Amino acid sequence: MTGTPAHRESLQDLDRLVPLFDACRQFYGQQSDLILARQFLGDRLTKNESVVLIAEDGAGSAVGFVQLFATFSSILAAPMYLLSDLYVTPHARRQGVGTWLLKSAVEIARAAGAVRLELATAITNKSAQRLYEAMEWQRDEFFLYGLSL
Repeated sequence: MTGTPAHRESLQDLDRLVPLFDACRQFYGQQSDLILARQFLGDRLTKNESVVLIAEDGAGSAVGFVQLFATFSSILAAPMYLLSDLYVTPHARRQGVGTWLLKSAVEIARAAGAVRLELATAITNKSAQRLYEAMEWQRDEFFLYGLSL
């Protein structure tokens, strides 16, 4: 991966981040909605509710991002982060961007005093699973349940 290190996004960077976030949502079966993407990310950044890191290529173009949410583990009785989103543009995949973003997320979480990072991915997302496992992430033994409200 060439370019500048992943850096925290701010509201000034929202225009670069919205298309990436929208593409990530589409990857998981959602309809494109740039207005919704802008509102959601703008709210998260304004309220300081998430940490968003962006990766750039050598020309300064945004090619990927990761979004983290601070939370807690009651089992570990400690702070942790949920890695909610990891997305790399198709043309930048297999160039180390995902690895680079994951390493940056680990650094941010450690610096914040978190004891764990967790993520969920689609069962069919085999390429992401290979990346996580290559970076020593462990698949857990819990089932993830959800309830739409």
